[in-house]
Amino acid sequence: MSLRIGIIGAGAIGQIHAATFKQLDNAVVAGMADAHLPLAQKAAAELGIERVFDSADQMIASDEIDAVVLGVPNKWHADLAIQALQAGKHVLLEKPMGINAEAAARIQEAHLKSGKTLMIAHQLRWVWPARQLKKLIEEGKLGTIYYVKANWLRRKNIPGWGSWFTRMEHSGGGPLIDVGIHLLDLALYLMGNPTPASVSGSTYASFGPRKLGIGNWGTHDWNGYFDVEDLATAFVKMEDGATLLFDVSWASHNGNEDGMLLQLMGTEGGATIKLNSGVLHAELFDRKVDIEMTPDEKADERLLLSRHFVECVLEGKEPLPSAATGYLNNRIIDAIYESSKSGREVRMGS
Repeated sequence: MSLRIGIIGAGAIGQIHAATFKQLDNAVVAGMADAHLPLAQKAAAELGIERVFDSADQMIASDEIDAVVLGVPNKWHADLAIQALQAGKHVLLEKPMGINAEAAARIQEAHLKSGKTLMIAHQLRWVWPARQLKKLIEEGKLGTIYYVKANWLRRKNIPGWGSWFTRMEHSGGGPLIDVGIHLLDLALYLMGNPTPASVSGSTYASFGPRKLGIGNWGTHDWNGYFDVEDLATAFVKMEDGATLLFDVSWASHNGNEDGMLLQLMGTEGGATIKLNSGVLHAELFDRKVDIEMTPDEKADERLLLSRHFVECVLEGKEPLPSAATGYLNNRIIDAIYESSKSGREVRMGS
């Protein structure tokens, strides 16, 4: 059996999803749709997708589609995800789950009523250092993880200045909700999904308002505007006492290499991982020991994510980046923005 997948959103991320699913034997990309029809037509022609739907509504209503991939601006995640779930479609939803926690909660409610698969596209869970480290953590090799420091500090990478990326009402925020939510999701996953107790955070907009720190992703609109942050920092304390400290930026004067960096510290060992490397840390015979991790499988993380989604749909399994974790991520992001605005710690509660 092949899962018939429709791609909603023919921009860069939608095209990446389409090209990835086309590599799977048990999935077929059966259609593409976009609010701008010529873009969908062009992408479909380049990717060899036979059917172009006139609209997302038409695709969601079609009996020719089993599941949809939503690669649209954050503002539309809730409306389209809810519509698709209510129409009996499975959904792979690009991060963030919602533009805010309220939107994510509405998606979660529709998901629970539908009985369909809903998965959030956090591909970092499948980069090889994260997969290997997760296995070691589950085997108890790091003991109890009590502190994680994570950062993704880009120096000059503001995407699509003036487009939906830099407009709060369309995106929900800047790097915090863009790449920061990936970092948050991976950190919590490796920590064993602890329950957050409190959040303190600060956000800054030092580059974007001056049209500095511009990157190459997206299409810039110099007649648009920038009303989101370009750097965020946060401290999250868990109910079990563990803590997470993380920083994320689109633009900043920093001396670190651009890219993800996670440092995990446990009672029996620690680890430092990046997107394509990892080192394990321990103390043996009263000496510091550092062991470089080596890849056990060099599979593309997006391909593994896509394969996992199809398997979850066809076999009725709960996906790893689930609706519940997506909603929690949104709640923490909201709390960081709230803390930055109020200048106070935010208690999470249940």
